[in-house]
Amino acid sequence: MSKTVFLVDDSATILLSISGILTKAGFAVEKAASAEEALKKFGASVRADLLITDLNMPGMNGIELIREVRKLPAYKFMPILFLTTESQQSRKMEAKAAGASGWIVKPATADELLNTIKLVIK
Repeated sequence: MSKTVFLVDDSATILLSISGILTKAGFAVEKAASAEEALKKFGASVRADLLITDLNMPGMNGIELIREVRKLPAYKFMPILFLTTESQQSRKMEAKAAGASGWIVKPATADELLNTIKLVIK
């Protein structure tokens, strides 16, 4: 059975390019253009094996989204990757404290993306 990756990014271009890479690699993909939309989908029992979220989004940011997702019993242990243009250590530490499993710095190549996913998805 294929694994489902849930992508959250306010950039339609990023959603399209990453979901294309993931689909080609055999993953099922769920998408949301905002943290709020993602939380609604999780609340509506969308199942995911991995969450990849952007940091900077209007409204709720990626770190706040991670905190909210970690409160949901079904997603307490789901791997979460943080997709960001920022490489500051403080942001990474904040994401880790919120419950992120790791991060991918944009722009990531298909190989970087898939290799990072393989590290966190069982």
